Amino acid sequence: MSALRAGALALVAAPHRAVHFLALAKPRLNSLVVASAGVGYWLGMAGPLDLVATLHLLAGTALVAGSAAALNQVDERDIDGCMARTRQRPLPASHVTPLEARLFGVLLGGVGLLDLALWVHPLAATVALATLLSYVWIYTPLKRRTAWATVIGAVPGALPPVIGWAAARGTLGVEALVLFGIVFFWQLPHFHALCWLYRDDYDRAGLPLLAARDPDGGRTARHALGYATALVPVSLAPVFVGLAGTGYLAVAAPLGCFFVLLAALFLHRRTEWRARALFVGSLVYLPVLWSAMLVARMM
Repeated sequence: MSALRAGALALVAAPHRAVHFLALAKPRLNSLVVASAGVGYWLGMAGPLDLVATLHLLAGTALVAGSAAALNQVDERDIDGCMARTRQRPLPASHVTPLEARLFGVLLGGVGLLDLALWVHPLAATVALATLLSYVWIYTPLKRRTAWATVIGAVPGALPPVIGWAAARGTLGVEALVLFGIVFFWQLPHFHALCWLYRDDYDRAGLPLLAARDPDGGRTARHALGYATALVPVSLAPVFVGLAGTGYLAVAAPLGCFFVLLAALFLHRRTEWRARALFVGSLVYLPVLWSAMLVARMM
């Protein structure tokens, strides 16, 4: 009976373990990463849609993004354990061991990069590898040392549409740079708003991020407004490099102005409500902009 009971417990535990490993890959957060890679691919297509290549692009990108998330959590498990927002993640909650999480992350990354290299394009795999290594080996350790880690981390965060473009064209150009610039400048108001909302958590964890060292939020809000303002001309650039028609401007221009307004309101009065409005607005901004660009591309 004891053997049967142990087997039954193992069967019950297995699905729970799978949930914890899935959580390491942050599928909800990385859905926007995968979508951005898909947008880059669609915009870069010169011929009919290759469904097989598209599916491999999305799967490979998802696996590499999951790998970056898992390996990041291995290195930051002590930080996550200090913060209320993250202390229930699989590693600080001891649902998986650091070795298991590291092996899981390496496996995801290896399979994802191989998938991109063999079924999509070697250049797409190369950009994905640069994304993974810069996120895990540069951004992650720098978070403990400098507030500039936020800007540095925006580089790998802005590469997913470039992966898609490389998959479609097999080369990089000014169009890929524009797609990179949009995501780069979008990320910074997004993260500054989030960081200010959880500034006490970040301060408790000892991270020298801007919001954690900015009691009244003035510097954080000025940075958010500056990057949101810089995003406006970059978001209009697709028209001038052939990625979208002039009809795209009718969406991109007011959308960018609205994003700037949210950042300006946060600067005017640094309340949690206004920071959250900026954060939620950022979550709406990018999908709407991508949709407008895709529609304009098809017209």
